[in-house]
This record gives sequence, C-alpha cells and structure tokens, in this order.
Amino acid sequence: MQHRLLCATTLLATLTAHTHVLADSGRAMPAQVPKAYTQECAACHVAYPPGLLPAASWRRVMTGLDKHYGSDASLDAATVLQLNSWLQTHAGTYKRVAEAPPQDRITRSAWFERKHRHIETAVWKLPSVKSAAQCAACHGGAEQGDFSDDRLRVPAGLGARQQAAWRD
Repeated sequence: MQHRLLCATTLLATLTAHTHVLADSGRAMPAQVPKAYTQECAACHVAYPPGLLPAASWRRVMTGLDKHYGSDASLDAATVLQLNSWLQTHAGTYKRVAEAPPQDRITRSAWFERKHRHIETAVWKLPSVKSAAQCAACHGGAEQGDFSDDRLRVPAGLGARQQAAWRD
C-alpha cells in the first residue's frame, strides 16, 4: 500500500511538473479553459494563452476591463474573479515574458515585435486581418495556442509584392 502511494505521488509530481512546463511555455492553451474566457475574450480577438503575459500584466488587464484598450469589456465580479485566478495560475514566468510589455499588450512585447518585424503596417490594416491582435488571421492554430510558422497562412487581400515578401 505504501509503495502504491509513493508511486502515485511520484506520478502526480511528474505530471504536475510536465503540465507546468507546457503551460509556462506560453505556446499552448492550458487543458482546462474557463468557458467565460473563450466566450468573452474571443468575442473580439483570440483568447490568448495566458502564458503570453506575466501575472502582473494579467492583473492589470483584469482590473481595467472598463477601459480595455479603448473598449468597455466589463464583466460581473464573479467572472472577473474566476478569470483572474485562472490567468494568474497560468501566467507566463519564463524569460520571454519576464518583463511586462508596454501597456500590457502582447503585440507590443519584444518577442512579438521581433517575430513580426517583417510585416508591413498595411497588412495589419487589411479587412481580413484588422489588427496585430487578430492572430488567427495568419496563424491557423491560434485558438489552440499554436503559433508555429508551419501553420502560417497568407491573409486575404495581400498584393503580389506583399505575398512574395510573406513567403521569404
């Protein structure tokens, strides 16, 4: 009996550590996502994996929903509490997100700007893209937190010159 308990404890610790590494990578959406997160946040943009911002940024985002980047995204107190707790639990802690980006915007973070530096300003304004916050316009797996270059797609409306540059 004691051996089984030790094995179960070891397995649980291993799974917990593995889950923490995956969540901390910021590349994947955690396995359990509150329904309110996908309903509320994805109504305007991709429901970002919480690992893309540090906990302090998520805390400020959740306390400023009444003026959420120019929109009123207010939620009832219970939903704010639930989502803030979930975001704090799954916030990024790795090097790439150690520092909060300007205005707590993922699209203003150093890693985002570095990865997208070749994108012309006009591309962000295309009707099929609308803004840098619309990750799914180019990243086929964005809803699942998959932003790999392997799943990139050319957004509708690019001119021939822009398409050539996109493929480089």
